[in-house]
Amino acid sequence: MNAHASTARAEKSQPIHIGDHLREWRQRRRMSQLDLAVEAEVSARHLSFVETGRAAPSRDMVLKLAERLDVPLRERNVLLVAAGYAPAFQQRPLEDPALKSARQAIDLVLRAHEPNPALAVDRHWNLVSANRMVAPLLDGIPQRLLGQPFNVLRLAFHPEALASHTVNLAEWCGHLLERLHRQCEATADPELIKLYNDLKSYPIPARAAPLSSDNVAIPFKMRYQGEVLSFFSTTMVFGTPVDITLSELAIETFFPADEKTAEKLRAMQPR
Repeated sequence: MNAHASTARAEKSQPIHIGDHLREWRQRRRMSQLDLAVEAEVSARHLSFVETGRAAPSRDMVLKLAERLDVPLRERNVLLVAAGYAPAFQQRPLEDPALKSARQAIDLVLRAHEPNPALAVDRHWNLVSANRMVAPLLDGIPQRLLGQPFNVLRLAFHPEALASHTVNLAEWCGHLLERLHRQCEATADPELIKLYNDLKSYPIPARAAPLSSDNVAIPFKMRYQGEVLSFFSTTMVFGTPVDITLSELAIETFFPADEKTAEKLRAMQPR
C-alpha cells in the first residue's frame, strides 16, 4: 500500500462493524483469511463469518486476532468497541502517577546516554523529552520553530532548521521518509500520513549516489561550529506496554560515528 492509497483509506468514512475493521487490518498486513485463521487458531469459516457479520466474535477472539495482526493498542480498543465490548487499554498522560516509574526510566536512559544526544518522541514525532546534549545542537534555529511541543521530523526537514545544517541532507531525509512511510503502512494513522505528505513537499534533493560500503548504517552528518559531526542512531521502545501512551513512545539515541565527533561531544557536555 503506497502513501496515496493510505491517504485514500484515511479519508474514507471509518468502518463501523468489527468485521470491516478486521478485514482492513488483515489486508493491510497482506494476510489471507486462511493465514490469519491458522495464526489465531480459529477456523477459516468462522473468521469469514465474523468478517461478513454472520458471526459475533468473543472479546478474547477480538484480542487474539488483533495481536496476530499486530494492531496498535489504540486501534485494539477501536476493534473492541466495534464488537460491542469495553476498551481494554488505558491511555494516561505521561504525568499520571501510574506512569511515574516509566517517566523515571525515560529520564534515566536520557541522562545515562550523555554526552551523546538522546530524545523521546510520541507517536507523531513530537518531542516529549530530551537530554542536555540536544539543545546545543539546535543553536541558531529560529525560536518560532522550537515551540513546544515541536515536531522532530519537521525540524529535520525545515530549510530554516536542521536541513540547513545537514551535510548529507538527501541521504538522511530519504532515510527518515522511508521510516515514516513504514509507520504509515503499519498504523494507517491519518496524522502520520499527513506528516509524510507534508515532508515530501519540502525541497530535499534526490540522492546522488549509493551509500558507501564503508558505512554500517546511514549516518546523520551536521555542521556545528565549523566542524562536521557524524552520528548513527538507534531506537528504543518499551518492551511490553499495556498503556497506549507508553506503547507509542520511542527514545531516539545518537552515537558518535567517528572519534572527532566523540571528542566534540565530550567537550560540550555540561558540568
